[in-house]
Amino acid sequence: MAAVLVVTGPSGVGKGTLIENLRQRVPELELSVSATTRRPRPGETHGVDYWFLTDEEFERRAAAGEFVEHAAYSGRRYGTLRTELDERVERGVPVVLEIELQGARQVRRTMPAAVQVFIAPPSFEALRTRLVGRGDTETMAHLDARLQTAREELAAQDEFAEVVVNDRLEEAVAALEAVVRRGVLKAKGDAA
Repeated sequence: MAAVLVVTGPSGVGKGTLIENLRQRVPELELSVSATTRRPRPGETHGVDYWFLTDEEFERRAAAGEFVEHAAYSGRRYGTLRTELDERVERGVPVVLEIELQGARQVRRTMPAAVQVFIAPPSFEALRTRLVGRGDTETMAHLDARLQTAREELAAQDEFAEVVVNDRLEEAVAALEAVVRRGVLKAKGDAA
């Protein structure tokens, strides 16, 4: 069975950038494309960055059991379609899931062998600055809701054996790569 890496942390902490850099160092690690009900940001492509679904389509698929995990986050829904994971597991390819905390907890219950990493910001203020700088919040109320969710998520980092602080990109990528080489790729080799 292929090894699974779960990367989680608050919105705006840089999970996507870290994973992108990690995959340059560990090219055999494939990214599972998540589904979401949020609208695409400029430059995002359906089926590449996310599977962009309507609320109705997401609900239908959730009711049909098509998700490994799914969660609501900041008024939108996110999830990992089973097909995204099953196809890779069948090929023996290690896979990374970039998911929200609720989803990571679900995966922990259903796939206890998955390696889970929490990405933390260097400080709460740094995270706030990143969220404001991204400009993807429609209103101040939406930003406040994201920041409140982030506070709650940061309190959960003690649930994770592996925590990487994303302060300096190169150092954070190196730390994440060490986790992958120690846990994910080793698990893949052990299963072979």
